[in-house]
Amino acid sequence: MKISGDNFSASLTRQLGRLYLVSGDEPLLVNEAADAIRAKARAEGFTERELHVIERGFDWQALVADSRSMSLFAQRKIVEIRMSNPAPGEQGGNALVELAADPSPDTLILIITGKLDGRTMNSRWVSAIDKHGIVVQIWPLDLARLPGWIRERLARHKLQADAPAAALLAERVEGNLLAAHQEIEKLALLLPPGNLSAETITEAVADSARFDVLQLGEAAMRGQSARALRILECLRGEGAEPTLVLWALNKDLQWMARAQSIMNSGQSADAAMNALYVWRPRQAAMKQALHRLTPAALKGLLLDAERVDRTIKGVIRSNPWIEFEGLVARLSGAALGRAA
Repeated sequence: MKISGDNFSASLTRQLGRLYLVSGDEPLLVNEAADAIRAKARAEGFTERELHVIERGFDWQALVADSRSMSLFAQRKIVEIRMSNPAPGEQGGNALVELAADPSPDTLILIITGKLDGRTMNSRWVSAIDKHGIVVQIWPLDLARLPGWIRERLARHKLQADAPAAALLAERVEGNLLAAHQEIEKLALLLPPGNLSAETITEAVADSARFDVLQLGEAAMRGQSARALRILECLRGEGAEPTLVLWALNKDLQWMARAQSIMNSGQSADAAMNALYVWRPRQAAMKQALHRLTPAALKGLLLDAERVDRTIKGVIRSNPWIEFEGLVARLSGAALGRAA
């Protein structure tokens, strides 16, 4: 059974499973989900914990044998498997399938790993856990949901943030939930219970926002020009490779160009994106751009991307980041002229 991180707490409250796979690329939320499973398990008598960190040469069959052996000190135990690489290989995959299909009633298996891509989600070992246990998928929080998450966390410390204060704090920690958690803990230490204003946030919270190249294209496709340009500037300041930034933007543009071609035959934007296997978390933003951009405008953006590529390669004497600004602004709907 697959459960999103948002629904996980309610599911755990109802019943503790015997096999969990927790995956995601947001360490704070992944660790909190694992902590919740451990706490629930301890409350139900799983008092011993074995930790296995998967490295090259790991003995998977020994793990299977250990998971089924009786504990000398406790009747029930947690077997925790931490995989830095979500691809365990053939031997590891077979062992995980075996563990999933024939679990010990006195053992709880907890597997923790990073984000699973589409190919791994369809692998035998993940399918086995989905059938016999619970797959918890932790997704990053986007900017729209982040203020609500912040207000809920602040409320745990009896701090109330109004909408402007929560939005400001979200802007300063976007893409960096660990920094958000640390800032909330700091505010709880520095301030008495009560209301927080935007002015208080400005004085007390550093700008710890962190972005990736995929957030840049999403903001631009949603028409959020100011935010998209801010993300671009942050990427530049963090030393992001221009080729990686261009790859991400060009992938969105190519997807949209092919989607427009499919839509011209009478299909909807949703059908076109599904036919092209557009990543589902990306579809809402891309749909907005598809309804906003004409075929001529999209062709111009593809030419802009080609110009950025030639600039990166040194064919055109210009600064790639200046060229990126024009591309990102025009993708997000800002009216900027094109370079000659």
